[in-house]
This record gives sequence, structure tokens and C-alpha cells, in this order.
Amino acid sequence: MYSPDHVGAVFFDVDGTLVPGTSSSVFLAQFLGHRDELAKAEDAYASGAWDNRQVSELDAAGWAGVSVERISGRLDGLPLVMGIAETVAWCRRNGLVPVLATLAWSPVGSYLADRFGFHSFSGPRLETADGRFTGRVARHFDEHDKRDFALAQAQSLGLAPHSCAAVGDSRSDLPLFSSVGLSVAFNASADARAAATAAVDDDDLRSVLPVLSRLVTASR
Repeated sequence: MYSPDHVGAVFFDVDGTLVPGTSSSVFLAQFLGHRDELAKAEDAYASGAWDNRQVSELDAAGWAGVSVERISGRLDGLPLVMGIAETVAWCRRNGLVPVLATLAWSPVGSYLADRFGFHSFSGPRLETADGRFTGRVARHFDEHDKRDFALAQAQSLGLAPHSCAAVGDSRSDLPLFSSVGLSVAFNASADARAAATAAVDDDDLRSVLPVLSRLVTASR
């Protein structure tokens, strides 16, 4: 629950940002048996050769027949950048609502939101039936949906876009970067760096806090 005195929101990307050097989908695809194929598809997305729908459909096919419980059990091993819990706590103390704005599958967003206390999360959904994944996508979600989700979250919190920040690393963050008042390219691609307010390279998420503090200062 957030009181009316919050001054802004921070939208955090997951893959390549909270999950360093890879994506949650590639991590899970190692277990599911299609890691190499998915990694190539994600590279094609990063270069602009593929769109997110193509990547999602390829990935979803690899989940066919797997139980929801088995995936949930694997997420405890997800590689994560240091300092997530501390960064979320700092945001809360300073009146910034921490939100996950991501293209990661909804089980990943749900897991991270529950574990670290993010206010909400976005993402595509996999179709399930009788407790198992069918291999089909139930809801597609691309970089423009990610931006629209973040702006809708800001509106629901009574915040203007210029009172919000985004932390991300790649192509999927560009529409959101251009829609908020402050953007941080964290261990990011050249395109994300060029589009961001500031660029930070570190193995600890807390290194973005000096940049995010500008939102707090501006509200005073």
C-alpha cells in the first residue's frame, strides 16, 4: 500500500538489468532444453531483425507440457544483480514507488515482485491448462506495451510521467526512456545509453541511487 505522499515512481527492467548478462528466459530455457535457439532469437531481437512476438512464440513452444510448479521451483536460482532489496527499500523510504516494467514472462515478474516487494509488474503471459504450459502465448507484450503499462501505472498513482524514472539496458526500454522524466541506462547497450539521462555501469543496483535521488530533490 502506498500513501498519497509518494512523489514519483521508478520502473525497473528485468532482463539484462536485474538479471545481469542474460535474460530470465534464457536462464529457464537452459532447464527446458532450448537455450541456444532462444539466445540466437534474443540476439536477433536486439539487432532489430526479429520482433518480440517472434521471440515469444519460439520460447513458449519450449515450455509445452512443463508443469507450472517445476518452473516456480527453478526461479530461486535466477542470477540477480546485487542490491535489489536495498534499492527497493530506498525507493520506499524516499517516496518512490518501485515497479517492474519488463518483457519477462509473468511468472518471473510475479516471483520478483513477491520476493523484493515491487508494487506491480508487467509482462507477457504463457497459456496454461491443467497446471501445465501449453506451448502457446496467452498474451503478447512488447516494448510499446511496456511503456503503456508504465504510464498507466503512473496515472493510477496520481503521478505525471515527468515525476517517474526508468532503469533499463536495451532496445525494449527505449520507448519508456523517452516517456519519463529521468532514465538510467544500467550496464546498457549503446542505443540505451544514447537515449538515457544518465548511464551507470556496476554490479550493484544501488549505484543508480544517486541518479534516482534527482526525482526526490526535484519534488521538494
